[in-house]
Amino acid sequence: MPRFLKEPQHHPDQAARIGVLIVNLGTPTAPTAKALRPYLREFLSDPRVVEIPGLIWQPILRGIILNTRPKKSAAKYASIWTRDGSPLQVWTAKQASLLKGYLGEKLQTPLVVSYAMRYGEPSVATRLDELKAAGCDRILIVPMYPQYAASASGSVGDAVAARLACYRDQPAIHTVRSFHDDPGYIAALAQSIRAHWQLNGGRAEHLLMSFHGIPKRSVDLGDPYQRHCLKTAELLGAALGLTSAQYTVAFQSRFGKAQWIKPYTVDVLEKLAKDGIQSLDMVCPGFVADCLETLEEIAIEGKHVFLTAGGRDYRYVPCLNDSPAWISALSALVTRELSAWLPSNQLSETA
Repeated sequence: MPRFLKEPQHHPDQAARIGVLIVNLGTPTAPTAKALRPYLREFLSDPRVVEIPGLIWQPILRGIILNTRPKKSAAKYASIWTRDGSPLQVWTAKQASLLKGYLGEKLQTPLVVSYAMRYGEPSVATRLDELKAAGCDRILIVPMYPQYAASASGSVGDAVAARLACYRDQPAIHTVRSFHDDPGYIAALAQSIRAHWQLNGGRAEHLLMSFHGIPKRSVDLGDPYQRHCLKTAELLGAALGLTSAQYTVAFQSRFGKAQWIKPYTVDVLEKLAKDGIQSLDMVCPGFVADCLETLEEIAIEGKHVFLTAGGRDYRYVPCLNDSPAWISALSALVTRELSAWLPSNQLSETA
């Protein structure tokens, strides 16, 4: 097999284009154990996700986890699956489409906007091939994780690098590292929560901000993720005019027996209810699109935990999804990141 892929043929007069690729985590193709098995195998085989030597981990993964977890995960996916498919896939595709429209109105430079999934389809490799075939010699990679984590944004970088290694003629690559403190992103979150308050007759007694968790060991070894989450929470609380006593930060989606960063969301839900908090607003600022972790783990399971522990009113705030404020903020972020590749007159017009 050739070491390098055959390069796509372009007409000599064809103008070079800029590609924009937004990347989210991924999803199985269907809410079934059969579809979950290859998805989980790819996801849990990533050394960025599970930092256990393969000789130890792979027998556990293939002999135990892939024989038990797919059926349980399939039931969870089935509870949130839509007529159009996986919510994460639907929202990410819509975000890419809307981003293309926003950028098309603001910029005159030829752009190709697409989306990929780190695990599953459409893959990062497939989308990079398509962008190259479309004549993109510069590609901006936008991991849709506001807070940087090696297991998320870092893994996207690995997938991009792996595909670049197959190209004889490599495009220029620029990657958005994080946007945890981006003013537009914070403003879009605040607007979303205020809209939720308006629809529900005002604020609940308390606001819980739940972020995806990572192993504590990762933070101890230098991962900035927890720090990024706390900064996002601080900025969002300030934007909403909340005191530190009016909101709590917690971490969800723990996997395995190792200690993850605390406090755990499920523990906080129980404590708030037992401490007398009767009404709770729940938001997941680290997710820009609703998915299994928000719709099933938080909106369904989280509600059950809070009500069972004595709470009365549990209100989930949807993710940013296709909100105009978020797409506008994403467009502004992408435009700034493309600044080195855009004519100076366009930058002054979009400033």
